[in-house]
Amino acid sequence: MKVSVNWLREYLPIALPANELAEKISRTAVEVEDQYRPQGDMKKVVIAKVLSVTPHPDSDHLVITQLDAGEDEPIQVVTGAPNVAEGQTVVLAKHGSTIGDGKKIRRGKLRGEPSNGMLSALQELGLDNQVAPKDLEEGIWVFNDADAADLTPGEDAFAVLGFDDDILELGITPNRADMLSMNGTAYEVGAILDENVQLPDYTLTESDEATADLITAEAPADLAKKYAVRVVKDVHVQDSPLWLQRRLWNMGIRPISNVVDVTNLMLLTYGQPLHAFDYDQLPAKQLKVRTAKEGENIKTLDGEDRTAKAGDIVIDSNGEALMFAGVMGGASTEVTDQTTNVVLEAAVFEPKAIRHAARDQNLHSESAQRFERGVDVSATFTALDHAAALIAELGQGTVTKGRVVAQDFDYEAPVVKISTDEINNVLGTQIETAEIAKIFDRLGFGYEELDGKFSVVIPSRRWDISIPADLIEEVARLYGYDNLPATLPVGATTPGQLTEKQKLIRDSRHTLEGLGLNQAISYVLTTPEKATQFQLDTDNEPVEVNYPMSQDRRVTRGSLLTSLLDDVAYNLARKQADVALYEQGRVFASNGLHDLPNEIEHLAGVVTGNVRERDWDQAAQPADFFYLKGLVEQLLTDYGFTDAITYVPNQDRPEMHPGQTADIYVGDTLVGFIGQIHPTTAKMYKINKTFAFELNLSTILTLPRLKSTYEPVSKFPSISRDLAILVDRDVHSADLVETIKAHGGQDLHDVKVFDVYTGENVADDKKSIAYALTFVNREHTLVDDDINAAIERITNALEKQFSAEIR
Repeated sequence: MKVSVNWLREYLPIALPANELAEKISRTAVEVEDQYRPQGDMKKVVIAKVLSVTPHPDSDHLVITQLDAGEDEPIQVVTGAPNVAEGQTVVLAKHGSTIGDGKKIRRGKLRGEPSNGMLSALQELGLDNQVAPKDLEEGIWVFNDADAADLTPGEDAFAVLGFDDDILELGITPNRADMLSMNGTAYEVGAILDENVQLPDYTLTESDEATADLITAEAPADLAKKYAVRVVKDVHVQDSPLWLQRRLWNMGIRPISNVVDVTNLMLLTYGQPLHAFDYDQLPAKQLKVRTAKEGENIKTLDGEDRTAKAGDIVIDSNGEALMFAGVMGGASTEVTDQTTNVVLEAAVFEPKAIRHAARDQNLHSESAQRFERGVDVSATFTALDHAAALIAELGQGTVTKGRVVAQDFDYEAPVVKISTDEINNVLGTQIETAEIAKIFDRLGFGYEELDGKFSVVIPSRRWDISIPADLIEEVARLYGYDNLPATLPVGATTPGQLTEKQKLIRDSRHTLEGLGLNQAISYVLTTPEKATQFQLDTDNEPVEVNYPMSQDRRVTRGSLLTSLLDDVAYNLARKQADVALYEQGRVFASNGLHDLPNEIEHLAGVVTGNVRERDWDQAAQPADFFYLKGLVEQLLTDYGFTDAITYVPNQDRPEMHPGQTADIYVGDTLVGFIGQIHPTTAKMYKINKTFAFELNLSTILTLPRLKSTYEPVSKFPSISRDLAILVDRDVHSADLVETIKAHGGQDLHDVKVFDVYTGENVADDKKSIAYALTFVNREHTLVDDDINAAIERITNALEKQFSAEIR
């Protein structure tokens, strides 16, 4: 919300500089996000009158103008402005002036003719083209005759245009929607400065013709708590006077015409959205508030053809939906320069329906913003009357007699009870009852007080206050947060600790970072195609969001790997070929109902390029399946599962290499997978050979785990034996290791593969695998007989189960 300090001074006697006022508002009410003057560093720009316009002798598009700028002699300026004409009052940037973006204006020659300045459009003075009343291409800014009559050549143009105003940009929080209006902001500033607020006044003169004879209105209470219309006849639709235009553009709103500008002025003044219809373009002389039919078409004021959804609130006339109520008007009844009779509408629409319609149509207008957050219900009809009076004044029209009220209710001000003791107990203060009463007076709250107990009447403009805690906050704000004493909390304290889930996640991060991976954090939204890739559970359905940021962020992700592969591609595109990343986060799955989707904690990692750089004494080591498997084994070992961890080959994951992919099981539970990204998938992502894993942490959290305990190193020596066996090529080493451990006895401490051989002296359908077996006993020294017995059990089992040959 932009606030004009000059406008605010019409409500209050503000003597403070703008920066000091901004500081007080930030400390007491809401954050002031920015403070600036539209004039900025611009200077030497004045009002001038065009005395003459003559063609340039050496150009078919330039003209030579003589200007009265309040000096002794006219100033000559050569310009290409298409709309310049004799007798106009314009804006002149003189020689030596500075205008928008720091541009310096110097004396010079254009096609041989001297030019001593520049005639300016508002955009050239820094006004945004979205806010300026006309486009830059239309030419320079020209004051209308009524405004020009009050201007003097040589007068400071920035003061005339309102560019010398101080603008405060307020960061309005959802609970302070009352400050989305100048009236509400004035009340707040008045409370801060302890000054009385002078609200805007108007005089409404009505004709003898009854409004009820011209139009009818209908509105159900569940869609509009208040709804009324007025009619203004014989209006001349034209540009608004300068005072109104500059008020709007300083507040960030583009002036359109006197009728539309008045409705926007009321929006800013009261926080009450209004809408103006061209009376003669209504299908029937009636207006009806209703819910839209599914698929109903409305062309809105922005020129877009839109399709309404069932439940949207629309304004109807003779069965035709004219506009999205409270969001944006319709093109069919738009007020144009041909309009002569105007219907003004004021309402309080149901906030949820407005919010849904604004989101459905992606129309987050100023009106929708206010209806969503709330409006002052006591000011609705006041804003309507004020707008009708001002349109009649600026458009030389007449206001017909009375309002047509379709829906109304009597506002009952809530009464909140609180005591001085309650306030002091919460704030830890010693504020006197009289001082609290003064704070309520400054806020403009009515109250009754007896023995330190208050019954406070909350005005309709502060609908955010309903309970005692709200009043305590108001007292704290105006008493001053800096004046509150610093005290320690009283009560029992408990030590903070991590949950099991938090511990697992933190330990996982520490482990992977210790193993050389860097953390990545990615978007949870992706494309529908990527959402179904790399899913651990292929039955999961992605969840589509209703209001996506873009086409690439339409559905929730089903795997972390798609985001990590995008990160790999990003690095490769910037010549970073060695990448090792992990991400811990959530994937999402539809639960088949209308409830929120299931959120599942996952952990994933990728490696590509070299895991060890080339050096003078060693070659580079590229990433491979076994390197990544070692990282994952370390991670899973740290979890301390009671059940065994196994890797089962899987050729059915389409995005993974069928010969280098394995599912990871803990006992009989699938917890993840590991492998090489399929070359086709890698090509699609524009990445090199990449290896990846993904684990379901939510499942892992449910599995039984051993608590970490210290086991002393055995004081007795260990004994190692090598065992080489010849087996069929399709036999998996994991199965052999499992058999070795099952028959090695309790002294078998470790089994490691140290050689795999195929080739010369080995049959084509065979392979030789060599294992290092380590035996140790914590109670006594092992002897050869113990080891030999274990080896014999192992070899017998291998020969029997796998037809292995002992080499």
